Amino acid sequence: MRKRVAILGSTGSIGSQALEVISANPERFEVVALAAGGSNPTLLAQQAIAFSVPLVAVAKASAAEDVQLALYAEAQKQGYPQGDHRIPRLLAGPDAATEVARTPCDVVLNGMTGAVGLLPTLAALEAGTTLALANKESLIMGGELVVGAAKPGQLVPVDSEHSALAQAMRGERREDIRRLIVTASGGPFRGRTRAELADVTPEQAMAHPTWDMGPVITINSATLVNKGLEVIEANLLFDIGYDRIDVVVHPTSVVHSMVEFTDGSTMVQASPPDMKLPIALGLSWPDRVPEAASACDWTAPTTWEFFPLDDEAFPAVTLARKAGTFGRTAPAVFNAANEVCVDAFVAGHLDFLGIVDTVGAVLDEHLGDPEAAQQTMTLDGVLGADAWARTRAAQLVEQR
Repeated sequence: MRKRVAILGSTGSIGSQALEVISANPERFEVVALAAGGSNPTLLAQQAIAFSVPLVAVAKASAAEDVQLALYAEAQKQGYPQGDHRIPRLLAGPDAATEVARTPCDVVLNGMTGAVGLLPTLAALEAGTTLALANKESLIMGGELVVGAAKPGQLVPVDSEHSALAQAMRGERREDIRRLIVTASGGPFRGRTRAELADVTPEQAMAHPTWDMGPVITINSATLVNKGLEVIEANLLFDIGYDRIDVVVHPTSVVHSMVEFTDGSTMVQASPPDMKLPIALGLSWPDRVPEAASACDWTAPTTWEFFPLDDEAFPAVTLARKAGTFGRTAPAVFNAANEVCVDAFVAGHLDFLGIVDTVGAVLDEHLGDPEAAQQTMTLDGVLGADAWARTRAAQLVEQR
């Protein structure tokens, strides 16, 4: 029986690759809904018509007409006379993706980028659907709200690092796990000192050495904010303390993460850097999809190198640990401030080092607020902290 899949963020990197996996395995999967921001109506229409999707959603209401026209144009282009091919039902507006997340299906793949993924994540969990989560920000923001809403086995990580950890821990006893080791490529600036990062441009930050990702995640990888977010994510997904989650630099990104056990054994999950493997596993969990991605070539000489993380040049992981250890809405503040700073960096309003420096300043302000320590986690509280952090980060960017 085919799994019915709804994809949020279908025109992005994760969504597009998920559709490639589904296209190669039509006997396993059926696409029942797509959601996207609306900035690429042509691609969204191509996806919807190619997979005969009955429901399409766009976040930008102003894009609805363009998407509708693109759907008719694509239907005609595919050889269907106008009126003879079913055009998908179209939803538009900021709540459209959340509505798609509630649609009856077997798996919701949340491949959205940023804090906008939180409400769809909660909606999918509330609906009881398996959530294949690539939108790490929603877990980091929502924290215990998201973890508490998930039934056992309902939340499946799609990040390659957390997919690797989940694979390495399958069948193992929790009491036998000593620590988790999350690998980082080190980004395009591995080995540089802090002083050597002062003049980095957005174009340089976008040149990731091993992964092909969207702009926000790629810049987050350059600052290592992405790795900081992944440390928080690992804590929430696997309920392992921050003192037992380490980060190690592995430039070739073949080892995606490792689990060390109490007897001294370390379980490694390795595969060439290709997101199709964790995406396929997320869609089909706990089953594997044959030929989802290429395996390692063991006939060629291979060297795996690992280096310690330079916390002085790249302090983002330390900041993330601070936010995660404090808990409550601190991770939401960390994430929101970073999103604002990344946008400012891309727009030329903030230098590269200013991204993490500003995030740190906003986070310290939040942690110094006596009310922050008294907070209980509510959706309104999370959204309020997110909004405050964005406003404060924008103010600090303007002052720099």
